[in-house]
Amino acid sequence: MDSMDRKIIALLQSEGRITLTELAEKVRLSVSRCQRRVRDLETAGVICGYRAVVDARALGYGFEVLLFATLTRPDAVTEFDEALAGVPEVVEAQRLFGEPDYLIRVVSADLHSYQHLYESVLIHLPGVRGLNSTIVMKQAVHPRPLPARPPRELPSPTPSF
Repeated sequence: MDSMDRKIIALLQSEGRITLTELAEKVRLSVSRCQRRVRDLETAGVICGYRAVVDARALGYGFEVLLFATLTRPDAVTEFDEALAGVPEVVEAQRLFGEPDYLIRVVSADLHSYQHLYESVLIHLPGVRGLNSTIVMKQAVHPRPLPARPPRELPSPTPSF
């Protein structure tokens, strides 16, 4: 990945509806070369998809919870992952090292709706030993594009003679 790919990715992250013509103009490439680079980034899995960023409250999901899940046994992960993927209110989930085993982002209309989801669905997911909910008060930093610059690299160890 070179600096031109990074420019293309940065623009697509911030302006997802930009046309290929506008994108090519902004990164100073011909439309065909720009299109080829975008297609290559998609094929390589660097660009995973395109979507609209939506205000959850506008769709009636004004209540957000971070849910920490601990499983009963390590071999329950696959079954738990599959069941979790089937819960529409789960909008994001990460498998963690150590305890808890998962950090899960859940949306619902309100506390009552979340309580119903918790009691009727979440505690019955396969392999669950324990769940711990934390209510989100405010979104301090909204989801944003990844930095355009390359990640910081650790300095190379100095050889000792």
